[in-house]
Amino acid sequence: MAAYLRRVLALLRAQQYDLVWIHKELFPYTPGWFEGLIGRMGIPVVYDFDDAIFHNYDLSRRPLVRQLLGRRFEPLLRRVSAVSCGNAYLWDYAARFCPNSVVIPTVVDTDGYRPRSPAPDAGPPVIGWIGSHSTWSYVEPLVPMLEALVVEGRARVRIVGSGVAAADLPAFEMIDWTEATEIAEVQAMDIGIMPLTDDPWSRGKCGYKLIQYMACGLPVVASPVGVNVDLAQPGVNGMLAETVEEWRGALVSLLEDETLRAAYGRAGRERVERDFSLKAHAPRFIALLQSAVADKQDGQPRP
Repeated sequence: MAAYLRRVLALLRAQQYDLVWIHKELFPYTPGWFEGLIGRMGIPVVYDFDDAIFHNYDLSRRPLVRQLLGRRFEPLLRRVSAVSCGNAYLWDYAARFCPNSVVIPTVVDTDGYRPRSPAPDAGPPVIGWIGSHSTWSYVEPLVPMLEALVVEGRARVRIVGSGVAAADLPAFEMIDWTEATEIAEVQAMDIGIMPLTDDPWSRGKCGYKLIQYMACGLPVVASPVGVNVDLAQPGVNGMLAETVEEWRGALVSLLEDETLRAAYGRAGRERVERDFSLKAHAPRFIALLQSAVADKQDGQPRP
């Protein structure tokens, strides 16, 4: 309740600003009309979606949540000046209520995320995953196969950020996530993986792991779900895999071919620089904010 009160006070102070930029939610698990109140403040609002958070409500396992909150985002989205969507799946939802919805993908700062020089005689190649305890469940079906690759001496496996959910896996290198070491941990990998289940929530994901890997010059293997299909391009910078057997085959082919890893890594880095970098999309996002303010000031629509 204290956090909700702080948010209300923050909104009251928002009158001194030219624009409000909302990421994810204002007041979780409140009725839509409550969030929609910000649209009556007379300040332009830009909403930012990078996850399918609306499915927390319209696809909730609790019937009461679906009934009372399933459409909670609609009043706010109808009143905002613009919506920034991380992918086409999120855009399909937002554009139904806000015509000025645009896709601006997740990006990384390519001045910080850079390929590393290969370490000589470093032992077997490193298969890496970075995430959190909440996303570790996507990796769990692959654990026996990954452990077998370690036992066979084909690979090392580096897991960053899984927390206690994956603490008891002695075959793997388990590393705590920190912002300060995040880039270095990705650079210490040779192959980046992003398994997913095929469900509405996963289709709303924006592929941040893959973009991190690619920016650091890693070949990638991913489940063919959502934006992963666009990011992990077979024969260009990575591979797609559904079954455990397909995952093993893709990983073994990369583990055994250093030249292929290097070629895929270069292609991935080039793709990120072109399509998923801060340099490429910061001007677009800034223009979106500026156009929202301009529209409110003179009432004239902008393309």
